[in-house]
Amino acid sequence: MAFAKELEVGLAAVRLAARVCQSVQASITGDVLDKQDKSPVTVADFASQAVICRALQQAFPHDPVISEEEADALNREENSPFRDRILKELAAVGIEATPEELSQWVDHGSEKSPGARFWTLDPIDGTKGFVRGDQYAVSLALIVEGEIQVAVLGCPNLPGHDGWDKQRGALFSAVRGEGAQLRPLAESAEHPQSVRVSSTRKGSFARLCESVESGHSAHSDSARIAALLGISNDPVRLDSQAKYAVVARGEADIYLRLPTKKDYREKIWDHAGGVLVVEEAGGKVTDVDGKPLDFQQGSELRNNRGVVVTNGGLHAEVLSAVAAVLGGETLA
Repeated sequence: MAFAKELEVGLAAVRLAARVCQSVQASITGDVLDKQDKSPVTVADFASQAVICRALQQAFPHDPVISEEEADALNREENSPFRDRILKELAAVGIEATPEELSQWVDHGSEKSPGARFWTLDPIDGTKGFVRGDQYAVSLALIVEGEIQVAVLGCPNLPGHDGWDKQRGALFSAVRGEGAQLRPLAESAEHPQSVRVSSTRKGSFARLCESVESGHSAHSDSARIAALLGISNDPVRLDSQAKYAVVARGEADIYLRLPTKKDYREKIWDHAGGVLVVEEAGGKVTDVDGKPLDFQQGSELRNNRGVVVTNGGLHAEVLSAVAAVLGGETLA
């Protein structure tokens, strides 16, 4: 199997990082929410990045990593309570570290100009969902010569097997050309199940999912697009790249990340892991103009506007509706 070691390391790292995130999320109380205290997100973000970058550095020392966080803030004396809490969370999953090691692991993810082969990581995608106790994701992807080759997407609060499963915690993975798979997050599975998108081929029968926060995608435009497609069901709103997972296993058919500002460009770590999972499950992902997402432009998708994710069979119809609402031509 191609990229077997990369997949093995990625699965183990994301699973361990998710355990840390679950521990931190469980500590969030109503008092924290009332105060709009961001400290749990800070702790989980840095701890998750440290866990994964540590694993990647040990296994693939020459691979750069593009991620969100840098260790500068951790090294300030006033932030020592955050640093101590992060070290405590790492110790709870068997990683004993010094403050210096913590900083080094976090900064391993601060690459700005990677070469032909690099990883991109979102240690916690969907921070508002994380704080609310709802959906979030840990997303990791390996990009080689501009193509996503390996993806691991941990969704700690999604049902483990399907939308009706009572066990929470799903771990999605994909290797280019080898399909998408799903494992329970809590344990390793020798025989993971295959993941396939839905067979819906008519827009009016489709199920749409979109971001909870309207600041992440233009909800009014989504509603207009849904009306053009004849969709009568209310949109399913959930945070993070869990939306990619929901499309990949056929519980929704469409995910739209529509531009909210003319000059805004998406970050690669917000999409790379989910993109390959959906594509290997049989779906399709482009920008709103029908162009493939370009992961060769550093940390941003500079050559793309927005993101359109579908089960594949609906893609041309969805792009036409998007073009009618947003203006401009699309390429089916």
